[in-house]
Amino acid sequence: MKSTRKGLRDGELDKDNYGRLTCSVCSTTLKKANDPDEIFSVRSCPDCNQEWKELR
Repeated sequence: MKSTRKGLRDGELDKDNYGRLTCSVCSTTLKKANDPDEIFSVRSCPDCNQEWKELR
């Protein structure tokens, strides 16, 4: 699982004017899942099922 920062650098993710992350493959806004025991949250694309880690 890559980080969101690396996904942005590699062109897999796009960021809009409001700071929302979107998948560049299917242009869908990423969903966010928070696990209270982890220091990162998981961002996932509901259409193509890819996941990225995002530090909180």
